Amino acid sequence: MLKKLLKKLNRIPGSKLHEKLDNEEAVRRQVTALFGILSSIYGPDKLVLRAGKLEALSLMRSTSVEDRVIALQRIVFENPTIEERPTPDRIPEILNEVEESIANFVARKSVEEELEKRVNERMQEKHEEYIKDIRTQMVKEQSGPENAQTLKKFAQLEKLETVKLSKSTYELVRPQQMNQIVGQEQAKRSLLSKLASPFPQHILIYGPPGVGKTTAARIALQEAAKLASTPFAQEAPFVEVDGTTLRWDPRDITNPLLGSVHDPIYQGARRDFADTAIPEPKPGLVTDAHGGILFIDEIGELDPVLQNKLLKVLEDKRVRFESPYYDPDDQNVPKYIQKLFEEGAPADFILIGATTRDPSEINPALRSRCAEIYFEPLVPEQVEEIVAGAAERLEVNLEDSVAKTIAKYTIEGRKAVNLLSDAHGLAVYRAGGSAEEPVVIAEHDIEEVLRMNRLVPYVKDKEHGEALAEVGKIYGLGVAGFLGSTIEIEAVAFPASEAGKGRLRFNDTAGSMAKDSVFNAAAVLRRIAGKDIADYDVHVNVVGGGRIDGPSAGVAITLAIYSALLGKPIPQNVAITGEISIQGKVKPVGGVFEKIFGARQAGMTRVLVPYDNRRDVPSDTEGVTVHIVKTIDEVLGLVFEESVETIAAS
Repeated sequence: MLKKLLKKLNRIPGSKLHEKLDNEEAVRRQVTALFGILSSIYGPDKLVLRAGKLEALSLMRSTSVEDRVIALQRIVFENPTIEERPTPDRIPEILNEVEESIANFVARKSVEEELEKRVNERMQEKHEEYIKDIRTQMVKEQSGPENAQTLKKFAQLEKLETVKLSKSTYELVRPQQMNQIVGQEQAKRSLLSKLASPFPQHILIYGPPGVGKTTAARIALQEAAKLASTPFAQEAPFVEVDGTTLRWDPRDITNPLLGSVHDPIYQGARRDFADTAIPEPKPGLVTDAHGGILFIDEIGELDPVLQNKLLKVLEDKRVRFESPYYDPDDQNVPKYIQKLFEEGAPADFILIGATTRDPSEINPALRSRCAEIYFEPLVPEQVEEIVAGAAERLEVNLEDSVAKTIAKYTIEGRKAVNLLSDAHGLAVYRAGGSAEEPVVIAEHDIEEVLRMNRLVPYVKDKEHGEALAEVGKIYGLGVAGFLGSTIEIEAVAFPASEAGKGRLRFNDTAGSMAKDSVFNAAAVLRRIAGKDIADYDVHVNVVGGGRIDGPSAGVAITLAIYSALLGKPIPQNVAITGEISIQGKVKPVGGVFEKIFGARQAGMTRVLVPYDNRRDVPSDTEGVTVHIVKTIDEVLGLVFEESVETIAAS
């Protein structure tokens, strides 16, 4: 309609600026046409009301062209104060201004109507979408999120759950009670006492792998929860995590241990929270362990920064969350999110960390907050007991030599059980899978498993009887981690071709500190035996080229050279640890506890230990006699069973 009016304006006689009115009739028709256009725009009734408000109604109805032009001016320009009667010469100019104003008004109104039309269309679309969403939501509420495809996949998962092959052998033979954990009596008592207290302590457990650290901690919580004095409830959680596989983001976008915040811009926030720009805190494992135990295996492998964050949680017993997107004044924030940001997540738990690392490698701040418990290496007899107990829980019979054979190839209880499990499967296969006859694991079954696993004996058969003695050969003691072992050291000595020009040979792979021990031994030997090592060609060898870290083989090297120089045989049931000073004093060394167990595993019956290490000797040294020595003279007297005077005279 508005477009038609614009075309009509263009057809009015004299509507262009260059046209001139040449007679009064043409002007009258033009004025009448303009009033017709205004009537079309406003409508007849509204045009009359508009003219009345602008005091132009009487002028509009006048027969005078000048009055009607004034009426047009008042109506179009909305100015009731226009009173000047136009002269015939000015009327065309005035009409052109009126036409231009009407044309602008019509064009503006056309644009407004077009915009209004688009707005109405968009509002209608939004309204239809809103109605559709409401209907969809109502359908979901009535029928749930499921459809034919999701229900089919759910049924497939449920069917898979019904298929069970077997329980894990390790789960089946895992100790269920504290008395089923072989050995570690002192460690078990210490662990129970620290958890059964009304004020339980954080604990660090040191020890070699496969000796029952994790199992002991789990059972200790179960035992402690039964006591009235403990703060643990019967359903107290035991949350286990491996420090070697625990990964986190320094920006705290992901932190499974302590918890993290899913900000709206990051993937993982709920859609409704993302749409409303509300961050969502995600509590971590420390909150899952609230009121119970958080067990971190291999805690020494945990990221150092994450360890420091964990220490803060241990102090506060809460986890704090922060986010630049959190607005405490936002009324749309749910109460639980507001509580997590304002108060943090509860994390009141007892930390138990287990590690195979040396205590010196653990964070000192963490050690200062924890009681420390040491699990001992297993000896062959204990490994045999573990194998026998596992066979009983597996309900299988063993030939007499099976447990002893397994004990030769491993000192880990877990590895021993795995070898037994492999042999059990082989025995079942050999028997044809029959369930009627009891399974018997034979010696050849375990030998085949050992061959398939390419295992070599951990403890080699050695003859260490009292009657066996060799010249220039002795066993020192070493330790790696928490495992002690014997170090075979041998020496030979020949008179030099020229006095004072003897040569000393020592394998470099044993380490520089061990080489220094040789020179210390030379000074000691000259004092106790009157022999100048420079008069001999001496070769000292650490069998296998094993590296000796730290000063601990000095006494053993001295004895080997002494035996080679004087031709005195050394009993092969003796092992010794300790460093030698040039004054002949036996100096203390580290790892005495583990070294004694290593000697016991190797079949030694006598061990010589420095006097300053006397407090490191374990209370249980069954099968091994431990001698405490201060000087090389005492060592020679014990090893060769001679008095000091006799040794000096020789």
